[in-house]
Amino acid sequence: MNLLAVVVAALSSFLVGGLWYSPALFGTVWNRESGRDPKGEAGGHPARVFGVSFLFSLIAAYLFAWLLGPSPPLHIALHHGLLVGAGLVAASFGINYQFANRSFKLWLIDGGYHTVQFVLFGLVLGLWH
Repeated sequence: MNLLAVVVAALSSFLVGGLWYSPALFGTVWNRESGRDPKGEAGGHPARVFGVSFLFSLIAAYLFAWLLGPSPPLHIALHHGLLVGAGLVAASFGINYQFANRSFKLWLIDGGYHTVQFVLFGLVLGLWH
């Protein structure tokens, strides 16, 4: 496994997440649907929130790389990214969101991000041999 590729994959999805949840894309709707004040606290110290979030992204990228195996063909890596992101992560969020009575819009935003996240993992890992 190429650990540098794993770090780059994690970093790429982390950066896309910053844009995804910004007011430029879905941040305003996400805050409204989450019942959060967009100007309020993020639920903890920003360094801790971002640090722990990156750590989880790194763990996900590492395990996804392990799942793909060494030197996966690009089309396989992208396909697996779509399957894991939409079929496992977003679908699992859907179950939780139903019981938590969260909105369909919020599920689309969060599930969509994780689908893009794993497709990005696949892109980086499929291109990096």
